[in-house]
Amino acid sequence: MDSQKVIELAAKAADDLKAIDIQIIQIDKVSSIADWILITEGLSDVQVRSIINSIEDRLNKKANIIPLRKEGVNEGKWALLDYGDIIINVFQPNERKFYELESFWSNGTLYKYSN
Repeated sequence: MDSQKVIELAAKAADDLKAIDIQIIQIDKVSSIADWILITEGLSDVQVRSIINSIEDRLNKKANIIPLRKEGVNEGKWALLDYGDIIINVFQPNERKFYELESFWSNGTLYKYSN
């Protein structure tokens, strides 16, 4: 399965758990760290963990992949799943505003997810 289909699966899994403001950024032309980055948010640590777990489960079942690295899942303020070609970031609102990853990756191609 190509990385675009995987990022779309991840976005759908996040949307199914009411993730807020799902952004998909294609960065393969501007960086070698990944092809795609997904940025979204949940309103509480419980929702952030649930979104991350949903994405991880969906990608394992549908694309047969597991993350290379996971960070911040227990804390639930900013959780990250690194799949190599795609990177998933799920924030709480204050952390998302603080880090402004959309601004950092503004030289990539931004896609606002809509189901």
